[in-house]
Amino acid sequence: MRLRSAVAAASGALMLVLAVSGSASAATGQFRYSYKTADGHDAVGFFNDPESGTCIDIKGAGSDGTSAAYAPKNLTDSTATVFLEAGCMGDVFYSLRPGAGASERLLVRSVVFS
Repeated sequence: MRLRSAVAAASGALMLVLAVSGSASAATGQFRYSYKTADGHDAVGFFNDPESGTCIDIKGAGSDGTSAAYAPKNLTDSTATVFLEAGCMGDVFYSLRPGAGASERLLVRSVVFS
C-alpha cells in the first residue's frame, strides 16, 4: 500500500514539474543583429533562446547614445517583432518570421518574441 502511495506521489510531482516547465516558454535558437560601437566599429550581438513575450532592449542600441542596431536575423523558431524604439514602443515595428532576416536599412532598438 505504501508503494502505491509513493508511486502516485512521484507521478503527481513529475506531472507538476512538466506543467510548470512548459509554462515558461522561450524561443529556441539565436537572434542576431549588427551595430556600431561608441568608437564607430562594426559589431555583432545576439541572444540565445530568448524568452517569449518579454520585451528585450538591444544592447548597444539607443538609450546609451549609440545609433540603432540594424540587419536583424531571426534564427529562432518564433516570430520576432522588432521596434525602432526601446521598450517595444512606438508605431515603427516589423515582424520577422522564423529563419528570416532583414537588410541593414531596418533599424531596431528592441524586440519581442511570440
